[in-house]
Amino acid sequence: MRIPMAVSETWKTFSFIGLASGALCFAASLSPSLLPRHFAVQGILSGLALAVGYGLGVLFVWLWTYLEIRQPDPQIQLWSKRITTVTVAAVAVWFLWRATIWQNSIRALMEMEPVESAYPSSVAGIALATGVALVFAARGLLRCWLFVHRRVTRVVPRRVSYVLSTVLLGTALVLIANHVIARLALDAADRVFLSMDQIIDEGVAQPTEPSASGSAESLVAWDTVGRYGKEFIAAGPTREQISEFRGATAMRPLRVYVGLASRETEEERAELALQELVRAGGFDRSLLVVATPTGTGWLDPGAVDTLEYLHGGDTAIVSMQYSYLPSWLTILVDPERSRESAKALFDAVYAHWTKLPRAERPKLYLHGLSLGSLGSAASADLLTVFEDPVQGGVWSGPPFPNTHWSHATAARNADSPMWLPRFRDGSILRFTGRESSIDNGGSRWGPMRFVYIQHASDPMSFFSPNLLYHKPDWLIGERGPDVSPYLSWYPIVTFLQLGFDLPMATTVPHGYGHNYAPSSYIDAWVAVTDPPEWTEQRTRKLKELFRGK
Repeated sequence: MRIPMAVSETWKTFSFIGLASGALCFAASLSPSLLPRHFAVQGILSGLALAVGYGLGVLFVWLWTYLEIRQPDPQIQLWSKRITTVTVAAVAVWFLWRATIWQNSIRALMEMEPVESAYPSSVAGIALATGVALVFAARGLLRCWLFVHRRVTRVVPRRVSYVLSTVLLGTALVLIANHVIARLALDAADRVFLSMDQIIDEGVAQPTEPSASGSAESLVAWDTVGRYGKEFIAAGPTREQISEFRGATAMRPLRVYVGLASRETEEERAELALQELVRAGGFDRSLLVVATPTGTGWLDPGAVDTLEYLHGGDTAIVSMQYSYLPSWLTILVDPERSRESAKALFDAVYAHWTKLPRAERPKLYLHGLSLGSLGSAASADLLTVFEDPVQGGVWSGPPFPNTHWSHATAARNADSPMWLPRFRDGSILRFTGRESSIDNGGSRWGPMRFVYIQHASDPMSFFSPNLLYHKPDWLIGERGPDVSPYLSWYPIVTFLQLGFDLPMATTVPHGYGHNYAPSSYIDAWVAVTDPPEWTEQRTRKLKELFRGK
């Protein structure tokens, strides 16, 4: 078959070193990361890796030429190209063939059905199309730079123009990306998730109990609470369900939730939440939890429902929405939303709590999942801890910008892995995973207890910009039980892989990735709150009740 002249000429414009480098990055991207991937996602990821690898190869050639290093003998170049072509092609084919095995190595650990094929030909086709499109987009930017450079050299020296043209084009790209593309994308995402937040499920009826948040007597208007707020308020266990489980009369759990639409500012929403909590009698309960939701405003039923069963409904949980966007997206664009909202709510509740007689006020705890754990952990400062301490907290799925979590992880005991650290003597802070390891922290539990629940396969926790150039600690030594034995670190490529894992972090079964199981919360809440008259038999019974939820 004869190759069209245009295609042939275009092919000649590609750098051989760039193509070889791109093909190796493409191959590396087929290796497993923390989560299994659909072949279409894999294709786009591999295409991006191909383009990045090609760019690195072109940069290497340019640097070689710029430094005026002598070119090898033409005969040597010819043979080296032939050997390189065969070697790189063999590596790419080998990695494509192994892709199915690698994907199934993750699925087996996560109790997922194996796939018959990773569709290597489809992955290669999608990757090639994506990679070529990105390369031509980069060439378009280069033409723009040359256009600017030719005009700038009319008024300044050539070397000055190199710098000035780069600065001008770079500034323009940043401004366009931040203020046009990113803003339009964020506005569109905000509108989409806002409309989803406003969806009213016909199965979620406005509560009629006067003390319930969102009822006719409530200070919080039902139509301002949002989709996940409605679910949180209405979908918890009833007094009858808790009584039946415990074999004794229980109380109706109190839940207070303030949506973004309830008030204009965070301070106003926090004050409204406090007033509603006081009105509903939240400070008369034995246990009070200030819970920070995920980016969408969601609170995991496995975390809040189990706590209410543990304490016979003698609980109050207060929460406040700060975003409509998913946690992984909010983390990338505005992680401060969670911190600011959590601090505003905690400060309001804590200020009232400290004014109450110590013998009469409830025990105060913190809770947060995902981005909520980032905000919750930052809500109480050291002065609070020393002056009038809270009793503890349970945080799950800590995201990588969580400085409280990262500092504790970095300061872990030397004989413990990053994916399951042990912190000092375990008297204040402990870590646990899918299988409870809370008791490994030692026999000394202080009056203030905090537990982090994390999975070794959670990209929200273990993604990091350092992956670009540094092998992560969680791949050194013993690795987590839900991490593929075939996972290897490749510079740049592993960074791209985990970046693609972020939006898919909750697509795996409970107990893996960013999907936390009720059983993990039960173990954590039992350890932190020490429910009265609780037994190991009741723990097993409660886990059985929540199995599969």
